[in-house]
Amino acid sequence: MVRKPRIHYYGALYHVMVRGNNGENIFLNDKNKRKYLDLLAQYKNALGFSIYSFCIMDNHAHLLIEVQDVTLAKIMQRIQQVYTQWFNYKYERTGHVFQQRYKAQLCNKEKYLLQLIRYIHNNPVKTHLPGGVEYKWSSHLNYLGKGSLDLVDTSFILQLFSDNAKQALKEYMYFMNQEPDIQSAESMYEVKPKVLKEKSKKATSGSEIGIDELIKEVCRLEQIKYEQLIKKTRQQKISDLRKAVVLLSEKQCLVKNATLAQKLNLSPSMISKIKSGEVEITAYVREVMQKWLEISE
Repeated sequence: MVRKPRIHYYGALYHVMVRGNNGENIFLNDKNKRKYLDLLAQYKNALGFSIYSFCIMDNHAHLLIEVQDVTLAKIMQRIQQVYTQWFNYKYERTGHVFQQRYKAQLCNKEKYLLQLIRYIHNNPVKTHLPGGVEYKWSSHLNYLGKGSLDLVDTSFILQLFSDNAKQALKEYMYFMNQEPDIQSAESMYEVKPKVLKEKSKKATSGSEIGIDELIKEVCRLEQIKYEQLIKKTRQQKISDLRKAVVLLSEKQCLVKNATLAQKLNLSPSMISKIKSGEVEITAYVREVMQKWLEISE
């Protein structure tokens, strides 16, 4: 039976689970686990993807990966292949190390990103591993500033809690100390997490309009689809429309830079530059803003 190709698009988020062949241990010691993380870091730089969370156990590993131009299939093929060659050479063996195909679940980043991170970081707790949530081979330590490997993109996640670094860490630790709302990884793709719903209410309380409504209205006025607005392109019109949304959000929405970055497929640093006036504001940007303000009065 021919396998269906995995869905790919820029910014797709996957919960990846790799397992040892026949359930065998494939990360036998600290050196093995370090080798696998080193490969992740190496190919992250070479192929361009983000890692938001990981947990390396003895016979399997969890990864939370956001892809860009290179497909997840190519990323995982490189990593699994090189680790297999290294492992077989080191232990003088042949054959498969991993199960034939890793498991990868495409996730809704807006709804489930934080819940997935908590699920992955709580795996050592559920299996009673030394250290519990502060298990040595989990990215939870990276969020606490204790991780020695510059592999995890923690700043983007922490900004979802607060723009203030100290407050963000405090809220993250509180979030991790709670019992997970979800008992299995599969249910995360079906149930809305309570935490994100509560944060969404906080973000919009007291605002005149929600960011989703603002984006929808701008797209309607300019007769483009949301997919066109967030697509990576050098078209000046699309770039200007994003700038207009960012600037309008300052006046009309209570929304964090990290959330805007997600919605518009821009980096948080670019959002900051637009707001601070470091990028050019064209006549078209001002025209879109004026048009929106006129109909909203």
